[in-house]
Amino acid sequence: GMQSHLQALLSLYKLFCPEQVTITLPGKMKTYFKNSEGPWKAAINAVRQRNQGISPLSQALFLGTSQPQSRKRKWNAQLIIPASSTNTNNLEEDKEKNRVDLYSTNQCFPVEQLRTFPQLLQNIHRLEFPSQMGSVLTSPLLLHYMNCVRDESIYLRLYYWMGQMLQEECTWCVVDNPYEEEFKNFLESIYKAECFLQEGFSACEEFLYKTLPLWDGCCCRSEVLRLVSWIPLSSFSDIKSHLYDPLAQLFFTSSIYFKCSVLESLKELLQNWLNCNVIHMDSESYS
Repeated sequence: GMQSHLQALLSLYKLFCPEQVTITLPGKMKTYFKNSEGPWKAAINAVRQRNQGISPLSQALFLGTSQPQSRKRKWNAQLIIPASSTNTNNLEEDKEKNRVDLYSTNQCFPVEQLRTFPQLLQNIHRLEFPSQMGSVLTSPLLLHYMNCVRDESIYLRLYYWMGQMLQEECTWCVVDNPYEEEFKNFLESIYKAECFLQEGFSACEEFLYKTLPLWDGCCCRSEVLRLVSWIPLSSFSDIKSHLYDPLAQLFFTSSIYFKCSVLESLKELLQNWLNCNVIHMDSESYS
């Protein structure tokens, strides 16, 4: 009989080769196949308009979904620790009453005043993460604190923020994006934070898996390959389809320098996997 998934497959055939499908299909049915041509069509249209002398609007190619948001904010402004309004107000009130005591047990220590490691140790139970989680990436003291606390909500906040930023700012997923240097610095900040924590971010892993098939191997090359070295260990089938296959297509058609860079990145990836596995085995034997 006419099952729904067979109808969807026949409708796909009829879309590309209508002469091959002679039966009548229902007009409304569940979508089983996403349109994978969106990014390439947008890129081709942008190149065609550019060659015709018409200045094209930047079109979002990230999975062919939406247009990029307007760039009214300052790039990387969220990587700077903001002043907490509640803590600032409390401090001002305390100053007026001449009873400021940053080391009291019932008062939060403002993270924007965190400067030294001894401060971190003395106030580790009274710290709160800033409202802008991106500022954690550029603060070694907050990364230390993040390693100690191990709060799942912290990683979730960072996951959602980082995933959104990577999607909006990816230079090879947006046509004519003039902010490549800023995006390189952003990727470099993520890489340094991963090296500090000795583990990769899940949002960064998802970003690489989604965008490597669209990557040309040139844009932000060193930064992308560095991030590849921190992809966490998973099943071979996932790594092969999402990582090895896209890199292999670029590997066999690129220069010797690119081939060496890919091999160096994969060697570092293997070293990171071995180090994480050794630490995990040591912790199990200790427990």
